[in-house]
Amino acid sequence: MGSCCFPSGKSSLPARRDPELIAPRNYGSALGDFSNGPRPEFETIPSGKFWMGDHWDEGYAQDGEGPVHEVELGGFLIGSTAVTNEQFAFFVRETGYQTTAEQYGTSAVFYAAFQGRRSDVINRVTGVPWWLTVQGANWRHPNGPASSFEGKDDHPVVHISWQDALAYCHWAEARLPTEAEWEYAARGGFDAKRFAWGNELLLNGKWNCNIWQGHFPKENAAEDGYLTTAPAKTYQPNGYGLWQMTGNIWEWCQDWFATDYYSSGPPVWEPQGPDSGTHRVLRGGSYLCHSSYCNRYRVAARSKNTPDSTSGNIGFRVVAK
Repeated sequence: MGSCCFPSGKSSLPARRDPELIAPRNYGSALGDFSNGPRPEFETIPSGKFWMGDHWDEGYAQDGEGPVHEVELGGFLIGSTAVTNEQFAFFVRETGYQTTAEQYGTSAVFYAAFQGRRSDVINRVTGVPWWLTVQGANWRHPNGPASSFEGKDDHPVVHISWQDALAYCHWAEARLPTEAEWEYAARGGFDAKRFAWGNELLLNGKWNCNIWQGHFPKENAAEDGYLTTAPAKTYQPNGYGLWQMTGNIWEWCQDWFATDYYSSGPPVWEPQGPDSGTHRVLRGGSYLCHSSYCNRYRVAARSKNTPDSTSGNIGFRVVAK
């Protein structure tokens, strides 16, 4: 099982086939032609140095957010938003790609958002009972088979595995951000802050991110206006023009995850993460994060999941090659 933030692959996706045997549907060598479709928008991140990690000693020991260490990066271009339903739907239309959740036939849906018949629910996920394993849940049907992404073209695509994100990147001639790039970009030019806008959760007394308000998991006051995803361009962008690097959805990074990576003495110049592992890094938190159980919506916070894992709060953004 993954963290409380989302289920992990085989627990949320009862295997009809072993996940290691599931390969992305062959979509040939054609690369993305965006002349007739929506392309990702990019912002330029300048080269520079920053101090990576948890400056406030607020992270979970198993996440390995320390020690704080210096990182230097060259400049790069990163998506101003997470990849949206509209952008992912264009990729699918062009390629015929089938996602991991579609191949398995199931994915994880937050119980209060579920739309479907009782018979569509296979089980509650062990250890995280607010997650339901739902037959027919996928990026097209984010809350279950009776739901649709129609009318939510500008929301981030969800139920995306790391493998799915990689397939999109290959087609779009892009890549996933490294964990260091993600944190540097998320900070928006602020170093040693909890959030991209400062140290206080509220910005000028108002919510600036889509996370849980109320008593998790039974009462969501929805003070930020959303139970699940918000449109990708909601609230205020950070200092680099990036939208929702905090909350809304978890975002895949390129790196393998290791709890002791920061303490292992990673290189200062453009660290790439461990050479191998079983889980990939996720960053940013989601609409389900709350300080009472998942304080992972800070810009230093880290989490992980297996590359085949999918749920209603996992998506991605891209970096231009």
